[in-house]
Amino acid sequence: MNGVAAILEDVRLRGDEAVREWAVRLDGVEPARAEAAEGLPKEAVLALADSVRRWHEAQRPADVRLEVRPGVELERRWVPLATVGVYVPRGLVSTLVMCAVPALAAGVRRIIVATPPEGSGLVAAAASLLGIEEVWALGGPPAIAALAYGTEAIPRVDKICGPGGRYVNEAKLFVSRDVAIDLPAGPSEVVVLAGSGAEARIADLELAAQAEHGPDSVCRVVAVKGDSAAAVAEVDAIAPEHLVVLGDDAEALAARVTNAGAIFVGPWSSVVAGDYATGGNHVLPTAGWARSVGGIGLETFLKPVTIQRVTAEGLAALRPTVEALAAAEGMPAHAAAVRR
Repeated sequence: MNGVAAILEDVRLRGDEAVREWAVRLDGVEPARAEAAEGLPKEAVLALADSVRRWHEAQRPADVRLEVRPGVELERRWVPLATVGVYVPRGLVSTLVMCAVPALAAGVRRIIVATPPEGSGLVAAAASLLGIEEVWALGGPPAIAALAYGTEAIPRVDKICGPGGRYVNEAKLFVSRDVAIDLPAGPSEVVVLAGSGAEARIADLELAAQAEHGPDSVCRVVAVKGDSAAAVAEVDAIAPEHLVVLGDDAEALAARVTNAGAIFVGPWSSVVAGDYATGGNHVLPTAGWARSVGGIGLETFLKPVTIQRVTAEGLAALRPTVEALAAAEGMPAHAAAVRR
């Protein structure tokens, strides 16, 4: 069992005692409720929260109700999750907004935040501004384990959301056997797809911004050299978290890309604007996961419930189909269940 798995299993078995021991060992302090600190740019946080709220509220999926045949009615209704755990990397108040505001918009009743002790004061201040009071100064795999399995102090949640470094991402993937997670969101990635006329200075700015997240950030340029199809195929193979498309043909190139967490088109569409201000979510898939999943949206905090209503007449009409398929699959009790 590797280091991350050992921590998770220890917390699952021993609860708060294990959380305390690992927190002291990894962060040097015992876990505690974070206290709000001074220095939060409140107006900026509220401006971001407003943009995030408006964009995510517009994503609400519609409930569907359909009579598929006389006497047979199906309904699909979206309901909010009850409890969500939000992991916030060290001091990143913008990430708190990206996770908590859509959860609130979806109708989640309880949000529990975990964030490393360093910088937890600003995160707690931002959470309080959003009406969230449960913020723990606890980071890394011990935090993920506490949210996934629950302890006496920290309740188990229905879903864990939020990005993190390598070890947090590994922990989320490990506990996804036991609790839902949003998506694999590890170290930051950016690819610049540079078409004809792309400005090198703009590309350098975008690369430097994402490199600021740490030494494990992935930052690269894919240049269009005659064959744009090859460049687009290379980008799709990488499936980056962020894709910046530059050049005279930026719109046309962007329209052909299918694998990216978020696409920023043109010289003014900075990834950093998306990180901090546009309202588009910056919690996005990394490590190639953009081939199959997207970033956080309102639906991240909702679940669909299917309701089926069948009348006596409807069941009679369905009976021949049920009996035939039950016989083919060797399920006589299934066939008997519709003979009533």
